Amino acid sequence: MTQHFATRQLRFFLTAPTPCPYLPGRDERKVFAHLPLSEGASVNDALTEVGFRRSQNIAYRPACEACDACVSARIPVADYVFSKSEDRVLDKGLDLERHIVESEATMEQFELLRRYLLTRHAAGGMADMTWPDFVAMVEDTAVRTHLIEYRTRTDDHGPGELAACALVDVLADGLSLVYSFFNPDLSKRSLGSFMILDHVRQARAAQLPFVYLGYWVSGSHKMDYKARFSPLEVLKPGGWRLLSARERNGET
Repeated sequence: MTQHFATRQLRFFLTAPTPCPYLPGRDERKVFAHLPLSEGASVNDALTEVGFRRSQNIAYRPACEACDACVSARIPVADYVFSKSEDRVLDKGLDLERHIVESEATMEQFELLRRYLLTRHAAGGMADMTWPDFVAMVEDTAVRTHLIEYRTRTDDHGPGELAACALVDVLADGLSLVYSFFNPDLSKRSLGSFMILDHVRQARAAQLPFVYLGYWVSGSHKMDYKARFSPLEVLKPGGWRLLSARERNGET
């Protein structure tokens, strides 16, 4: 860990085992800590670097006793070259305008999220998210964060239709995609991949070295998409390193 916490000692807690949402037949446990209000941004920076993720004012990481399948993943921006297929994904978004907005929840965002969850993740843990839950997810934080809205272009220069949205933390060394969602009727446009690729462009423009994608879980259909981005760094016991072609293909 490259930063020090001068004003307080973090206290870490361990959750009880619960069914793993990614790999059937396994249990998951997490270790978590509350982010301090006074220096939450710097603590979030340091904890993200060692594999934690943020949810509201909590930082957590897997702490499973018999499984280490979940590994933190990030895209090294400087070495990233868009493939032909990724260029096509980006071209599909040429009619979208990117708007950076404050981390304040709106009903328009929530309604889009509900459509996304009910269509794509109806059996997931977030499917019953309420408006107060969404407000807390977006606004209950002491870190540097914002929302990116992707809207269709209009001829009258007014706000277009909300097509996709991402909640993003701004770290000292990159952008961390906390959660993203999109209009399920536009699934053929690969908006999930588009948002990741667009954040590679944003990080490069801001001279930030990484885009953090959260956890990649080998063998999980839900997380397979992250391995499609190359190069991709993963966090192992010896530190961050490039994901190998064998690992990408599920070989040991």
